[in-house]
Amino acid sequence: MAYRATDPARPDPSKKPRVMLRTIREFVDFQAAKQPDAVYLIAAESGMSMTFAELQRASRRLSHYLSGLGIRPGEKVALFMHNGYQACRLFIGAMYGGFCITPINLQAQASQLEYVLEHRIKIVCCDVDAREFIAGPDEAHDLPEVGEEDDALMMYTSGTTGKPKGVVLAHRSVVSGGQFVSAAHELGPNDRVLASLPLYHINAQIVTATSPLIHGGSLVMPHRFSVSQFWDLAAQYRCTWINVVPTIISYLLNGPDPVERGLDIGRVRFCRSASAPLAPSQHRAFEDKFKIGVIETMGLTETAAPCFTNPLDPAKRKIGSPGQAFGNQAKTVDPQGNTLPSRETGEILVRGPNVMKGYYKDPEETARTSTADGWLRTGDLGHLDEDGFVFVTGRIKELIIKGGENIAPREIDEALLKHPGVLEAAATGIPDPHYGQEIMACVVMKPGQLCSEAELLEFCLPALGKYKTPKVIRFLSELPKGPSGKVQRLKLLG
Repeated sequence: MAYRATDPARPDPSKKPRVMLRTIREFVDFQAAKQPDAVYLIAAESGMSMTFAELQRASRRLSHYLSGLGIRPGEKVALFMHNGYQACRLFIGAMYGGFCITPINLQAQASQLEYVLEHRIKIVCCDVDAREFIAGPDEAHDLPEVGEEDDALMMYTSGTTGKPKGVVLAHRSVVSGGQFVSAAHELGPNDRVLASLPLYHINAQIVTATSPLIHGGSLVMPHRFSVSQFWDLAAQYRCTWINVVPTIISYLLNGPDPVERGLDIGRVRFCRSASAPLAPSQHRAFEDKFKIGVIETMGLTETAAPCFTNPLDPAKRKIGSPGQAFGNQAKTVDPQGNTLPSRETGEILVRGPNVMKGYYKDPEETARTSTADGWLRTGDLGHLDEDGFVFVTGRIKELIIKGGENIAPREIDEALLKHPGVLEAAATGIPDPHYGQEIMACVVMKPGQLCSEAELLEFCLPALGKYKTPKVIRFLSELPKGPSGKVQRLKLLG
């Protein structure tokens, strides 16, 4: 990957990079010059494809169009659209033109939309799979300059504990995130990813839309994830890797078997799982059923998605861990900020070029989240082992404190997920007059499976003991989730 800037994860002082590329525009122009006719994007439903040269032309047209509306470089441009041909080209194109793209969660409530969009009054509508909707010049003249520290992307967090926070990412952060994915998984021009996650989530933006731009590969983008169509698309478009979240893994495990249906999925080299912890039982079940290795990873909106990943070599992966720091540094600290030795639990901190510039118009929250020397407080609890693998036990705000003892909800989840009838599980704390908090678990049963609360409580006892076994189990048709599929535990009490 000689075209990449120096990779912080694999420094080699003896080799000087041939080309220093630091912005989305530079990568689009580079790929358009190097392989203009290579496919970057395929719209799954229509089969429409877009080459790197076409992406460059569309990006230049969009830049002229937005400038003509009076939008200045660096200003925010909101994208409120389902996955598709136009959504992807508008996402890349706005950053190319020097504007800051702000994808909006399609599941957001009206009050959240009002909060996010209160200063935006110009609305432009187009079909998600339109071939063209902007006419204009595609030459490069009069484009504003774009630097690596300029704002490229602003994403709003889910806001489960208050109003959403706008995470501002520079071109440096977006490019670094794409580089980390490309390097960690050794991706190249012949690789193609099935992009099933919504483009209004950081995972889809960096992993499936940006990383192919970095390594010169391609993506297949359906409008939305479908259990019945997932493997059909992977086979039809000859995908070499898939990018999912644990919720998708759970549904695929209970969906149709691609081999029994005669589908050829042998080109899929690996499955990348992120955005939420993957239960070891589901990890092993997926590999056993589909014969595809799972690479568990971890990232945040504030780190432009990836900051930890398991190795590409299956023999070096550790099930139950999202991997080692890649492209950035990591450590755990105690409540006073002191660095902890391996195996001791504390808050996980990360530092690197992928970390955000800060929260939009919120310097106080930015200061609370970032240290003076550049470390980002993730809000996650866990420890690092002797090999640098991180093991996450939960969110600080989601810890269950029963009788003064800290209990990680994930431990409860994993015990319940071992029951053959349980599809999904999530534990949280509920008020208790004696212990301060007790444990409540919410479960979703597999289709056609029935189980009583007493049976599940009895099932938990051997693994959790009486103290950690839930006091209450609620049966739900679905768990509340954010756009990435991550369970929002604080909403379980609603």
